[in-house]
Amino acid sequence: MSTVTEATGLGSYLEAFSEMRQRTSHQPEWLRTLREDAFGQFCDIGFPTLKDEAWRFTSVAPIARESFSLAEGGAAELTLEDLKPFLIADAACRLVFVNGRFAAELSDCEPLPAGVEAGSLAAEIGSNPAALKSSLGRHLDLGTDPFCSLNTAFLEDGGYVRIAKGTVLASPIHLLFVSTDLDSPVMAHPRNLILAGPNSQADVVEEHVSLGDAKLFSNTATELVAEENAVIAHHMIERENRTSFHISTLQMHQERNSNVSSHSVLIGGALVRNNVHPVLAGEGGACLINGLFLGDDSQHLDNYMLVDHASPHCASHQFYNGILGGKSHGVFHGRIIVRKDAQQTDAKQTNRNLLLSDDAQIDTKPQLEIYADDVKCTHGATIGQLDENALYYLRSRGIDETSARELLLFAFAGECTGRIRSTPIREHVERIVRQSLPEGMTSDGTGEGAERRWEEIG
Repeated sequence: MSTVTEATGLGSYLEAFSEMRQRTSHQPEWLRTLREDAFGQFCDIGFPTLKDEAWRFTSVAPIARESFSLAEGGAAELTLEDLKPFLIADAACRLVFVNGRFAAELSDCEPLPAGVEAGSLAAEIGSNPAALKSSLGRHLDLGTDPFCSLNTAFLEDGGYVRIAKGTVLASPIHLLFVSTDLDSPVMAHPRNLILAGPNSQADVVEEHVSLGDAKLFSNTATELVAEENAVIAHHMIERENRTSFHISTLQMHQERNSNVSSHSVLIGGALVRNNVHPVLAGEGGACLINGLFLGDDSQHLDNYMLVDHASPHCASHQFYNGILGGKSHGVFHGRIIVRKDAQQTDAKQTNRNLLLSDDAQIDTKPQLEIYADDVKCTHGATIGQLDENALYYLRSRGIDETSARELLLFAFAGECTGRIRSTPIREHVERIVRQSLPEGMTSDGTGEGAERRWEEIG
């Protein structure tokens, strides 16, 4: 425990864990043991430092030195009118969580289509805990990832989605996590469990937003299990306020011939870390990892992809685009592991970045670890500025400079948003991106055009 005791604010974690342990003492022993083991692992590991390879570009010292308390609900203060800007049209189900806790009065899942279960994880733990034992906590890396350990230690509520065998859900399920304006720094640890049965199809949106400027440490973890021939798309949208810290982990376990898509859009937050970890455990699986991050001011947006090809005849394609202005700092660290028995793997990794000011920064590290000899793997990254030739072309056709730049930026972002197959979700994301793109910013951030420069890596 010595590593963690060096961090300011340890007492708040110990106190909060003790309170939660008393509050959940009536729950099954296996769940209480899972939490206690996870908290012990967090204490042993401590917060990561820049010496840890997976965190070499991101310091979490602002999180480690802050003292956080567990957030209360606060749903009584909100109305559906407050949530109107965040709602997705034609969603099959809306689950709302306020400061990490389920808000039934703001949610709407009636009636659910046959073969679909969606609701609060806390309610499922209360009514049917035995059904969760084989899935909850099984796939996250609790031994080496302190934030996953911390999330599991404080596991109480979040989204629970189960899609039965052969069920095809045409409309998306929307998990909306809302933070409200609180008086002191608070933390929330939402835990989501998504179980997709054989031959099922569904789209799930996990969206994190802020109402107010309160400082929040949001540490969320999602376990997604796709059984044989399942086709599932997970969409992460993070647009919290600029004082918040957000750490998210999506752990995906894929069985034979499953097809899973991960779409991430990072816009808000002061310090954001987005972990996406698919494990292609069954032969013939396919995975798309698609993302967009927009940074401005002094934001820090870190994307860490770890794709584990554990079986043969699988394919994974990664496409991440970053647009960075002001003094923002973006990170893309993509790691692909091809195991010895994963022959005939097809893996592709691409990261493209636009820097809109001289002070914006990107660290990009595509990485391949290949232990099989019959594979097709590629990776690469580019860093550049807006194309002045394209800008000149648009301006020569009567488009003002600001509008021309916004068109080019939206087209660059559209490379990622266009891969979202669900029309309601794609339109929702495109609206958010249009509202969030830097306005009137020139290539060099000084008000004057700059020569386009590109650096290619990989």
